[in-house]
Amino acid sequence: MASALFGPKDRPRLHAALLGLTLLTTAFTYDWLFRGSLAWPSLSERVEEAVLFSLSLVLILGSHEMGHYVLARRHGVDTSLPYFIPLPYVGFGTLGAVIRIRGRIPHRNALVDIGAAGPLMGLLVALPLLLWGMYHSDVVDVPVGEGTGLPGASSLWVLGRELWQELAAWRAGGDVEALASAASSAPAHVVFGDNLLMRFAKWVTHGPLPRGKDVLAYHPTVVAAWVGMLVTTLNLVPIGQLDGGHLAYALWGQRARGVGKLAAAGLLGLCLLASAGWVVWLGLASAVVGFRHPPVVAPEDPLSSGRRWVCAACLVALVLCLIPIPLREVAP
Repeated sequence: MASALFGPKDRPRLHAALLGLTLLTTAFTYDWLFRGSLAWPSLSERVEEAVLFSLSLVLILGSHEMGHYVLARRHGVDTSLPYFIPLPYVGFGTLGAVIRIRGRIPHRNALVDIGAAGPLMGLLVALPLLLWGMYHSDVVDVPVGEGTGLPGASSLWVLGRELWQELAAWRAGGDVEALASAASSAPAHVVFGDNLLMRFAKWVTHGPLPRGKDVLAYHPTVVAAWVGMLVTTLNLVPIGQLDGGHLAYALWGQRARGVGKLAAAGLLGLCLLASAGWVVWLGLASAVVGFRHPPVVAPEDPLSSGRRWVCAACLVALVLCLIPIPLREVAP
């Protein structure tokens, strides 16, 4: 039987205060990040953009955590309300939101329900915001240039090769400072990387774009949806007690540790070939989250076929949301 929506251990005022602070920090951080790159004709439009981003992002993150919360309560698992984590002027103004599961998961079917509800609910909210914002985003000329705009230009492989070339030039008596100055002399634009859903949204809202054109001047709801999809990707990696780790454990039990190590190897591949930024999540997932998963109360209960389809849907969501190169630089 489902338990009450609010438990005796919940502290609604604390959760509401953290929610309010996160709305402020995300709005101020968005304004700080884009103040120099967007041409706002008035202060009111500047405030409107920041508020739209903040509300959209908090709605996506909140839907994700409330998905976990509601399904946990439905299965009688003692769970806290979402804790939003405000962090002004770092990232996008927040470290997301988390819930604390205080009770044990009764069986593998409940584990799938609780683990999958978060990313699927967050994605369900992010998709209409993505489409609406993409429709209101501008098609612009694609910045052209060589070097920094190439896929994988920020990968560990490319960065290591550049460092090796600089060391070789230094050993040969070359002017390394001049090389570094020349490499950084041309200003670069930082753009958000695409995934399959972003490409689909562009096609739906703007049709096939001619060569040299792209949608890069994103509406704030697109930026919020982009962050939400990145969060979905990170959570669906099948490692430890991440959402994807819950699903892997429900499917394979203790063998999920091996699946998690394969996933870590995949993250390492992204670090080497796509973007060095994945190093952060590889380190957090492997060292902090770890590969272990606590057992459910009744592991002998069979996993229903419907829950297996839910796991398959989450795998599809991971593929659609994956952004191999989250941020990249292109020369003007």
